[in-house]
Amino acid sequence: MAHIIVVGNEKGGSGKSTTCMHVATALARMGFRVSALDLDLRQRSFGRYLENRRAFMAKEGLALPTPDLRELPEVDAAGLAPNENPFDHRLSTAMAEMEPNSDFIVIDCPGSHTRLSQLAHSLADTLITPLNDSFIDFDLLARIDPETGRVKGPSIYSEMVWQARQLRAQAGLKPIDWIVLRNRLGAQQMHNKKKVGAALEELSRRIGFRVAPGFSERVIFRELFPRGITLLDLRDVGVENLNMSNIAARQELRDLIKALNLPGVTVDF
Repeated sequence: MAHIIVVGNEKGGSGKSTTCMHVATALARMGFRVSALDLDLRQRSFGRYLENRRAFMAKEGLALPTPDLRELPEVDAAGLAPNENPFDHRLSTAMAEMEPNSDFIVIDCPGSHTRLSQLAHSLADTLITPLNDSFIDFDLLARIDPETGRVKGPSIYSEMVWQARQLRAQAGLKPIDWIVLRNRLGAQQMHNKKKVGAALEELSRRIGFRVAPGFSERVIFRELFPRGITLLDLRDVGVENLNMSNIAARQELRDLIKALNLPGVTVDF
């Protein structure tokens, strides 16, 4: 069966689509069959990223390894079972179509709580939660005592992941491997950065996730989207001499793929 990677949280601007694109494309470049699904039906950043890639390849006559983007099928309400949720039906149909021809399925969730997002989290073998390295984003995971900095308890998103874990346990499925990704880490060992790190480590022990470093803030990520390319495609599109920032970003991606510890994946780029 395909290994399902879900990228989600309930806050926009954390780097979900960039993470999805780079993880999915890295796996495709390693030779795996990768399907992609964007559940943000309004904004579709991940879907548009892949559409930009297809358009760029057609224009330049390139053949780059590319995840297979799928769409949620439409559903005829008359064909639903009594009390069946149409979003449940659409997602389960899409998954059934993708699984036979996929080693990995990468799903991008919207930055808000939706029925589709909730269901996708219960399907996750690996859950990646990108998080900007600040207490504003940390509030998504847990409530903090403003005086002591101690974790008071899990927040709404953590509770949703807990519910997804319960559903998987009831279905006899293996536990979710949950990774919280620290994006936009500052170069300096700032006091706030240390406090966020300490709070994440404390919370990880309480509610069961792993912490991994993600992507630093770099101009290159904003430049890649319009052409649908990733850090791993630069030489294929004519960038022969990578600058230090690009080299460091590729190392961050390499470290991320290693940290995910996906089945059968050996990092070779």
